Amino acid sequence: MEELKIGFLASHGGSNMQSVIDAFKEGVLKGKPCVVISNNSTSQALQRAKNEGIPFYHVSERQSGSLDKVDAEILSIMKEHDVNIILLVGYLKKLGERTLHAFNGRILNIHPSLLPKFGGKGMYGMNVHKAVIAAGERETGVTIHFVDRDYDKGNIISQCKVDISKTDTPELLAKRVMEAEHKLLVSTLVNINKGEVV
Repeated sequence: MEELKIGFLASHGGSNMQSVIDAFKEGVLKGKPCVVISNNSTSQALQRAKNEGIPFYHVSERQSGSLDKVDAEILSIMKEHDVNIILLVGYLKKLGERTLHAFNGRILNIHPSLLPKFGGKGMYGMNVHKAVIAAGERETGVTIHFVDRDYDKGNIISQCKVDISKTDTPELLAKRVMEAEHKLLVSTLVNINKGEVV
């Protein structure tokens, strides 16, 4: 595949985004991080982008006036920065039809469970880890999947497992899952670089 030109969508910390940025800097990935968009003006993801010298934007319904305008603005920014892959890294909003259509098959999301378990609306971050432990699961993990119109329903690209111990709290589990997320995201992008993901 051509070099990765990644546009990030993030709502909060952006640690997964940072792992990808670092992989570019270390030469593990071929291409570059092109732009960061957040619906949260105070997100750490925007600060990370600023620190790295990556163009960044705050785009939200409150700011733009409507979800339709948010969709149009996101698509415009992605095209302006010549993005060829969009990564959702803790982005808590649904993408609009324009962006989904224009980047069909080129939008990836990372989710902190072994989908299809513990996916869907409201299942993000600590909510997922609490639900996994409450259900008595012995393992959880990370899923990277293509994005479509429904939360966490797109075709799965890659997964990895994380064991759960009897002494795990949601916070302890979240930390280990996050570490697995960073590794799986970079390795999946390496495979896309090699043309191994269609």
